[in-house]
Amino acid sequence: DCFIFIEVKYRQQAKFGGAIFAVSNQKQEKIQKSARIYLQQQQLNEYNTACRFDVIALDGDLSQPKITWLSNAF
Repeated sequence: DCFIFIEVKYRQQAKFGGAIFAVSNQKQEKIQKSARIYLQQQQLNEYNTACRFDVIALDGDLSQPKITWLSNAF
């Protein structure tokens, strides 16, 4: 019933805010543009198609990272 577009970010260190803060406004705009293009290619109307944008952030050691899933992040 809903298209979910997910951005996954990994940061080993929390410098500059960690993985969540790596999804800048500019990155969000690129993701939204990509989603619009995908919906158009599928012949779906972006205004009448339910979508959400999630962010999965992985921080720390990749063998056991701290995982944060932000549903409907932007």
